[in-house]
Amino acid sequence: MMEYIGLLAAMLTTVSFLPQAVKVIKEKNTSGISLGMYSMFTIGVFLWLLYGISRNDFPVIIANAITFVFAGTILSMKIKYK
Repeated sequence: MMEYIGLLAAMLTTVSFLPQAVKVIKEKNTSGISLGMYSMFTIGVFLWLLYGISRNDFPVIIANAITFVFAGTILSMKIKYK
């Protein structure tokens, strides 16, 4: 049961980044996004991914791998369109 709760939490928090990523890609406007916050967040997500891999924790691995892609995309566009 707890694994299903973890999967649901992972899905919701991961998918929550999709609208922001789509908006940034479409509009190429990152003026409302903090470079410092997104840098720290992206590094944190990557570290959570490493943690999940070390623990062989499927929900943590999947959620953070996908979130890392979304956050990394937003961060790279923030740097590009600064």
